[in-house]
Amino acid sequence: MALLMTSCKKETEVNPTGTLTANAGADQQVQVGQVVTLDGGASQDSQGKPFTIQWALVRKPAKSTITLVNATAVKPTFTPDEVGEYELQLTVSNENGKSTDNVVIAASVAQPVTINQNITVKTVLTDRIANPDLPDYIVAKSVSVQSELTINPGVVIAFERDTRMDINDNGGLIIAKGTASQKIRFVGVEKTKGFWTGLMLYSGSNANVFEYVELLHAGSRPLYSLIKAGMYVSGTKAQIAVKNSLFAETTGYGLYIQDGGIIREFAQNTFANNTESGLMLSADNVPQLDAASIFTSGNGRNVVEVMASSVKGADEVEWTPFTDKTPYRINGELTVTTGWWLNPGLTLEMARDAVIRVNTGGYMSARGTATAKITITGAERTAAFWRGIICYSTSAQNILENAIISNAGSVAIVSGKKTNIAIYGTGATMAIKNTRISGSGGYGLFVSYGSSVNADVMTANTFESNAQTNVLIEK
Repeated sequence: MALLMTSCKKETEVNPTGTLTANAGADQQVQVGQVVTLDGGASQDSQGKPFTIQWALVRKPAKSTITLVNATAVKPTFTPDEVGEYELQLTVSNENGKSTDNVVIAASVAQPVTINQNITVKTVLTDRIANPDLPDYIVAKSVSVQSELTINPGVVIAFERDTRMDINDNGGLIIAKGTASQKIRFVGVEKTKGFWTGLMLYSGSNANVFEYVELLHAGSRPLYSLIKAGMYVSGTKAQIAVKNSLFAETTGYGLYIQDGGIIREFAQNTFANNTESGLMLSADNVPQLDAASIFTSGNGRNVVEVMASSVKGADEVEWTPFTDKTPYRINGELTVTTGWWLNPGLTLEMARDAVIRVNTGGYMSARGTATAKITITGAERTAAFWRGIICYSTSAQNILENAIISNAGSVAIVSGKKTNIAIYGTGATMAIKNTRISGSGGYGLFVSYGSSVNADVMTANTFESNAQTNVLIEK
């Protein structure tokens, strides 16, 4: 839009002993929504005497409601809210008289760029439109990223209905690094939950990053199989770092990490108002999660979901509780093949008939405290809801201390036995102390021939409301 810039008029009162001159700065062309800084710093008194400053808005578009911020400062600001011209007058005054000068700010609206082709060459998307509520780019049809895509701070990308963006593994990667004040936003053209499909990440590049990103309004269609998500990280090599980002208003999961996908870094993220849980991932990605991320803001399930997978690795794996007390939801079978350390205050909620298997070569060290117990219970707080814990491991580091193990024994876990905890196999062992074991559909604790527990297991723990004998030790 072309705007005619009107001329500015300068008026000066002259005192025989000195001259005071106002200078309101050069006229400017800006965008609606862009913060404008005026500058009266070139105003002067010929004798160097101090003077007062007063800015006034003398003309603006008819529907504008803007006001000046710090109208007596050398550099006040305002934000144009309508297309058109804004004329401001600077008055400076002292004992030598007063002087005025006007400046005109012309505000226009830039148009978004349409993306309707695959990105096959190195591309940088820039912040074209100052107003963060308006899109810089509109994705009009589903596109594939097959080269390096960098998204600068402040960029807003709006997606038409049911469109998606795939970041492929044949050269594709995405670098989306905003700032605290200039976030990058992926949104629907219509700002409604489940408007566009989402982002699919196949790329295994270690440069993939989301930092200060907001991903909203996705989940109109599945990204893979029947799974809807804001972002789906797929395959055995796909990886991304996610920091200071928001996944919200999705019909489905906020972020879904397929088993084999990799979270390289994860910190200070928020998941809100998604119809499923905010985050679904495999067990080997859990150690990357930070305590400060938030998962309890109105999601369909305010939990971190862990799919059927393995706790594995060369070294001991540590799971940490969240500051907002979000529980982990274990779906299916969780197999432990390395050292697994559960920190005090952590809660595991087990899905229907889910089971924890501590295999030979692994161990489970769950040591709570008197004030921060470790809780492993059913996703529904009813007796006999999940299957239980079975330990085949011979490690002396298997321990449950200051823990709550409840509501297992839904189906037999071994040898036809229903139980909250089973120690099974030659040499298998676990120490259990100061732990409450309750709500089993069978035994509280089952110890098979050739396995062992601490000798005082029956007196060192509390057993409540188990359907069969609290402790069965085969001799």
